Amino acid sequence: MVRSQLRAARAGFVLVLACSSLSFAARPKFHIIDSLALGGLGDGDELAVDSTSGHLCISRGSFVQVIDMQDYSLVGNVPDTRGVHGIAVAPITGRGYTSNGADSSVTVFDLSTLNVVARISIDGVNPDAILFDRFTGRIFTFNSGSGNATVIDAATNGVLGTVELNGRPSGAVSDQQGTIYVTIEDRGELAEIDARTMAVLHRWPLAPGKSPRGLAIDPVRRRLFSGCSNRLLVVVDAGNGRVISTLPIGRDVGAVAFDPANRTVFTSNGEGTITVIAEKSAHSYRVEDIVPTRKGARTLVVDDRTHRLYTVTAAFAPPSQAAPGHPHPPPVMVPGSVVLYTLSR
Repeated sequence: MVRSQLRAARAGFVLVLACSSLSFAARPKFHIIDSLALGGLGDGDELAVDSTSGHLCISRGSFVQVIDMQDYSLVGNVPDTRGVHGIAVAPITGRGYTSNGADSSVTVFDLSTLNVVARISIDGVNPDAILFDRFTGRIFTFNSGSGNATVIDAATNGVLGTVELNGRPSGAVSDQQGTIYVTIEDRGELAEIDARTMAVLHRWPLAPGKSPRGLAIDPVRRRLFSGCSNRLLVVVDAGNGRVISTLPIGRDVGAVAFDPANRTVFTSNGEGTITVIAEKSAHSYRVEDIVPTRKGARTLVVDDRTHRLYTVTAAFAPPSQAAPGHPHPPPVMVPGSVVLYTLSR
């Protein structure tokens, strides 16, 4: 009797294990669910989601293309944004802001009509990352060519001042409580800025990470996620700059995104993958998946409402022959080859 009970219990245990394994194996993974040919020139440097309207903003070199995320229709374009890199969306003001690297300016546009409201000239060179800080009502542009940040009053469009960063800024985020964080790519650092006083409070090394690029934040658990070019994601305590964890990611990382509802970190890697990392706790992280995308897809954004991911890439022709002063010419984008990809579980 006891032996038969043991056999039954063992069989039940094996069945539970089998069901658990099947459940884990059957768990849906991120994959490309749709694509949209965008056409035209400009390879799609950065993306931004306007959650209020359900629009996706895509920087295209000389203009911003706006797509409806529900039906993939073209909403319209924001014109004459020369060398546009980043896009900041501020639903609270009803405005969008672009960092225009070619003429060191910021374009302000209406999120509903896409009409240009203002153009702001800044002292910094080649503004790249840009964000809206809701806490102070200010726009911050991070100028890779001059190693500083420009601060703009969103209410008046007036320039308030400059933050010296002493290095090339790359990714930037706000905790929406008065603090800005920015990675300094050429110094391998993370800088903490007081959004009110415009002063740099701390500089923290990101070692073993090198050449940090994209940056994301979990504001609840006070964690920063920095994608580094030596194929590491570095997790940092936002309160003291201490490195909490490092995780392997793909080659040629561009953007880093965080989905707060699912507590998931994503890195877009130019090799043609997205690394998916689960936040188990404030001190525990695990690589869950490596999702194939397309080569060159380094930009990334997550829609917090649908939990879908968006990335853009293009086809590139072989580079031209080396010339004096240009020993390593970059590959040339094939006109009309830009494609937007949507990923979901």
